[in-house]
Amino acid sequence: MRLSNAKINHIAHIVADHLTTDRSVKCLRDQNDIRLRVKLIITDELKLDEDVDRFARREIKNMAKKPPEGSKEWEVLYERHYEEELNRRRSAKADGIRRMR
Repeated sequence: MRLSNAKINHIAHIVADHLTTDRSVKCLRDQNDIRLRVKLIITDELKLDEDVDRFARREIKNMAKKPPEGSKEWEVLYERHYEEELNRRRSAKADGIRRMR
């Protein structure tokens, strides 16, 4: 999904405002640092989604017998390739984070 920079900033402001005003949350950083981090997380997730989408489409395109886009078979294949790649990338990212500790 595409979001403009303005929309991402707006969402990040809402999240940061909520976190810094919620009495049940103890913030260790100021509101702007939190907003910037939320913006980075949203941007990274959207980029990951775009990359995985391209991967899944390319996998289907490279099949010898490709189903027509929009068909039930295409949707099933897309979902399978998308989920497998997303899980693979998130697992690799989690492994990298664990190694950094």
